[in-house]
Amino acid sequence: QVQLTESGGGLVQAGDSLTLSCAASRSIFPIVTMGWYRQAPGKQRELVATISYSGTSNYADSVKGRFTISRDNARNTVALLMNSLKFEDTAVYYCNALTGSRSYWGQGTQVTVSS
Repeated sequence: QVQLTESGGGLVQAGDSLTLSCAASRSIFPIVTMGWYRQAPGKQRELVATISYSGTSNYADSVKGRFTISRDNARNTVALLMNSLKFEDTAVYYCNALTGSRSYWGQGTQVTVSS
């Protein structure tokens, strides 16, 4: 059973923008925090951005000022607007949803930025 469904990845050029979207199954409730993580080849998975139920967001230093996370609590969705993309943003991006007792992960969506 698919719990988190991601979309929006792709191949872009440096400087372009891209928006990632993630929809969580209604069975995942209540979602305290939603977020995006990424994993580049040969590197560990790292936090990109998170957002609480009330809308408080947190960003990795490397994406501050370029990426914006948002969520729709009624639809159980989270989005990541990525502006001014850089080659080093190339990675598989994973959606995450945290309830009070469990962490859910999406399958991942590839973002490739050509320099």
